[in-house]
Amino acid sequence: MNLARFPRIHLAHLPTPLEPLGNLSRELGGPNIWMKRDDCTGMSTGGNKTRKLEYLMADAVEQGADLVLTQGATQSNHARQTAACCARLGIACHILLEDRTASTNENYNHNGNVFLDHLHGATSEKRPGGTDMAAEMEAVADTFRAKGKIVYVIPGGGSNPIGALGYVNCAMELVTQANDADLRMDYLVHATGSAGTQAGLITGLMGMNAGVPLLGVGVRAPKDKQEENVFKLALATAEKVGCPGAVKREDVVANCDYVGEGYGIPADSTIEAITMLAQLEGILLDPVYSGKGMAGLIDLCRQGFFKKDQNVVFLHTGGSAALFGYTQAFSL
Repeated sequence: MNLARFPRIHLAHLPTPLEPLGNLSRELGGPNIWMKRDDCTGMSTGGNKTRKLEYLMADAVEQGADLVLTQGATQSNHARQTAACCARLGIACHILLEDRTASTNENYNHNGNVFLDHLHGATSEKRPGGTDMAAEMEAVADTFRAKGKIVYVIPGGGSNPIGALGYVNCAMELVTQANDADLRMDYLVHATGSAGTQAGLITGLMGMNAGVPLLGVGVRAPKDKQEENVFKLALATAEKVGCPGAVKREDVVANCDYVGEGYGIPADSTIEAITMLAQLEGILLDPVYSGKGMAGLIDLCRQGFFKKDQNVVFLHTGGSAALFGYTQAFSL
C-alpha cells in the first residue's frame, strides 16, 4: 500500500513507542501485554486523532479552507486535537459539542478537553444529546459559508476514508516495529467508537496479510451496529488504498460488553482499569475510550480468553486530558 500518494501534513510524533507492560502482565498472570503508545502522538497531549488529522487537515488545506468545523461529545478528544491542529496551521476551528451524558458537573462541562478546546482558540456550541450531528454540522457550515468562509467539515472522530488512512499507516508501522523486535503479535486490542481507528487498522492488517486478529472493545454502540459501522468504513478505506475486497465481514470483531450505562459514563471496571494502569505502569488512560478498552482486555485476561504465553498488544488511543473532567468519578 503506497500511502505517500495521499496528501498528508506531518503533525504527529511517529513512530509511537511499542513497549511491554510487565507489571500488568504479572498482576494478571499472563498473557504478555504490550502497549502501542498512541497517547504519545503529540498535538495537545496526543491521541489517536492526530494520525487521522494528518490526512484530514492536508485535505482541508488543499481545498483552501479557512475554517474547520467538527463535532463530538462534551469531553471529545477529537475536538481537542482538531483545535490544536487548526492552531498549528493557522485555520479557524468551530466545534459542536453534543451533550450525550446530561451531566451538570462543572469539571465535566468546562475542564479537561473543553478547557483545551478554547485554549487552542476554537469556538464551540452545545447541542442536546440525540441531535443529528451530521445534519447539524451541515446547517452550521452553511451559515459560515453565507458569511464568506471556506468551510471544511470533519465528521465526528475524523472517521471517514481519509481519516482512516492514519490507521492504515499505524498498522504498517506497528507490524514493522513488531518484526524489528521479533515480537509475535497474537492479538491487537483497542477501544472502538466512531469506527475510523478500527476500520483503518483492519484494512492495513488485512492488506498486508499480517495474520494478526484485531479486537475492538466498544464504547457506545451495540455489537452488531458497531461491527457494521466499522465494516462499511473498512470497505471504503480498502477501496481508497487500492486493495478492494481485502476486508471480509468476519474480520471485523467488536466486544461491546464493557460500555456500562452508556457513552462517556465510566463503569466500575473502567475506573479499576484506569487506576491499575496508573499505579502499576505509570500510564494514564481516559474514562471514555482507553479506560473501557483496557477494562475489556483485563476482564478477558481474567476469563482466560488469551493463552498465558500469547503476546497481546493494546493500542492506547490517548485522551488522558479528559480525566480532569471526571474527577468526581474517582474516590481517592
